Amino acid sequence: MSTEISPATGEGAPVDDYLAKRTLRKGSAGWVLLAGLGVSYVISGDFSGWNFGLAEGGFGGLLIATIVIAAMYLAMVLGMAELSSALPAAGGGYTFARRALGPWGGFATGTAILIEYAIAPAAIATFIGAYVESLNLFGITDGWWVYLAVYALFIGIHLAGAGEALKAMFVITAIALVGLAIFAFAAVGEFDAANLTNIAADPEATGSSSFLPFGYLGIWAAIPFAIWFFLAVEGVPLAAEEASEPEKNVPKGIIVAMLLLCVTGAVVLFLVTGALGAQSASSSGNPLVEALGDSSAAKVVNYIGLAGLVASFFSIIYAYSRQTFALSRAGYLPTVLSVTNSRKAPMLALIVPGIIGFALSLTGKGAMLLNMAVFGAAVSYVLMMVSHIVLRRREPNMPRPYRTPGGIATTGFALVIAAASVAATFLVDPTAALWTLGVFVAFMAYFGLYSRKHLVAKSPDEEFAALAEAESELE
Repeated sequence: MSTEISPATGEGAPVDDYLAKRTLRKGSAGWVLLAGLGVSYVISGDFSGWNFGLAEGGFGGLLIATIVIAAMYLAMVLGMAELSSALPAAGGGYTFARRALGPWGGFATGTAILIEYAIAPAAIATFIGAYVESLNLFGITDGWWVYLAVYALFIGIHLAGAGEALKAMFVITAIALVGLAIFAFAAVGEFDAANLTNIAADPEATGSSSFLPFGYLGIWAAIPFAIWFFLAVEGVPLAAEEASEPEKNVPKGIIVAMLLLCVTGAVVLFLVTGALGAQSASSSGNPLVEALGDSSAAKVVNYIGLAGLVASFFSIIYAYSRQTFALSRAGYLPTVLSVTNSRKAPMLALIVPGIIGFALSLTGKGAMLLNMAVFGAAVSYVLMMVSHIVLRRREPNMPRPYRTPGGIATTGFALVIAAASVAATFLVDPTAALWTLGVFVAFMAYFGLYSRKHLVAKSPDEEFAALAEAESELE
């Protein structure tokens, strides 16, 4: 049941007043900034995190998992490019699923995305701590000071407004890409193909070899870490309401970002493992730096690697705030979370998930947090691809400025791999996956018992859905 304004917003408050307090700045980004945002979301995954997959599948297992996951992301991004061109709103995947799957499906998708984006910065914060400690900056040896500092600093910058935040992200991301180029140039001379397969094969694993030391099952177990090469690129549509010509620029931005990330992921997977060795890289907190040893290039990459981690941390804060904002504005979450300040930045949508993320970062368990974030991401991918297929079938005449090559065959492939990825998180760390599943179920219970009765009918996402229902009735 939807109402004009939920009781939580103040019974009888005019709709225009409600939405006026919950608007974002329009036209802040073109496709170049959006592509930069997509790369920024993910770039930290090149500097740390992915390498833990070597401990699960060896080089061969992680390589095969990465190829499969890259194909899944390419297919998914093409599907999301279509959806974002047809439904440009700040809710991103939640908006798509709300139109296709109704309020339950929309909230389930938005919740899964929010879990991903709230937990991913906590994982990245632990990696930032490892880089800061390795640099011996300010004599810091305990990471929690670093976690607190980065959360406070970058939430503060976001409160200044989207245009300023996106431009800052673009600059930091450009610096990180320069760092990867320096690393690649220096690491080529250290590369030794024998290092790729220096993890001893497990004789009890089916299909084990020097290439697949943990056998065929290792490929599946490496999937969550392969996802780290691309995790959160799907967040580009969250900037739709703040982009210029979103129906054109969002699809272009997300596709360009994905193609660039395929290149950077391949470079670090081969060169880090070949220079440092799969065994050593599998447990490293800053693998690119260790791959270069004590060279001057290592020191440069260490500093720039910190910039890469900061870029993703900074940008995913943007993503979680926009997802929280969209769900709150429509009444799925408490509506106070979507109120914006004079700079049109959603204050509590930035601060509240940040507090939760900081608390999680205090565990210091980056690999565990990574797996939890991947669980939320993979669930959302399943639901978003189902949404694409449903809308293609049910609303074939819906205006689509961009159409996915291959149609539902493309997104159907992504759907199958995403479902396998959900299962893989239980294979790697069943306890972490179960805890994350429990949080997801708790959110769904909140929706079922309370917020589904307090939705805001005039919010953009609900209006998209209402328009579709009206058109369906006319037909």
